[in-house]
This record gives sequence, C-alpha cells and structure tokens, in this order.
Amino acid sequence: MLTLMLVAVACLGVLSTVVLDTRDRVRDLGVYRALGMTPRQTIAQVLTSVGVVGAVGAVGVVAGVIGVPLGVALHRLVVPAMGRAAGTTIPPADIDVYGAPLLPLLAAAGVVIATAGALLPAGWAARTATARALRAE
Repeated sequence: MLTLMLVAVACLGVLSTVVLDTRDRVRDLGVYRALGMTPRQTIAQVLTSVGVVGAVGAVGVVAGVIGVPLGVALHRLVVPAMGRAAGTTIPPADIDVYGAPLLPLLAAAGVVIATAGALLPAGWAARTATARALRAE
C-alpha cells in the first residue's frame, strides 16, 4: 500500500511539472499544430519529452544503475544492524526482499511513472485548438 501511495504522489508530481511545461510551451505547440502536427503526434511529443525528463537522459540511467544496487547493498547492511541493536536476529527471508528480476523493474519505474503522470497534460495539449494556442502568450 505504501508503494502505491508513493507511486501516486510521484505521478502527481510529474503531472504538475508537465502541466507547467505544457502551458509554457503552448505557443510552440500551436505553431506545430498550424504546420500540420496531428493530435496523436502532439501526445507522442509530450510523452516523449517527459520520458526523457523522467529518466533525465543518461544521467537518470546512470543514477538508476548506481542507485538501485547501492540501495540494495545499504538495505542488506542496515536491516541486520537494526536487528542486532534491538537484540534480535532478522530472518534472511526478511532481508533478501529485492530479487534479481525485480531490480530492472525498479530501474525502469521512473519512465513508467513519468509517462503515467504526463497522459493528462498530453491529452490537453492535443485537444487545444490551434488558434487558441497561438493567441496564448
């Protein structure tokens, strides 16, 4: 449940960022629409830009590649130390919660969350009339 709440908060953060970015670029989107960009292409442009921002290009990939294993290693050090401090041992099943199949999913979750949070503003940008977008400045 905590994970779902964190994902929802992350999606809302992306949503607010993308709404501000899309509102800031409304004139550019209007020019693209006037030049023949379809609503589907507008959605694809907004989602693609957010996917790149969500992963922050190569920096995000590097951070994920370094951060996920570092977080797992830190978890494996801190949790047993907490058990020893409390005078008990924590079973290995409670320590080894991050299996190998889960790690790539954790690394890719940022792009999925960014895309989910950007769907609403992308739809708004696709539905905005070209003339209205060009007048907005």
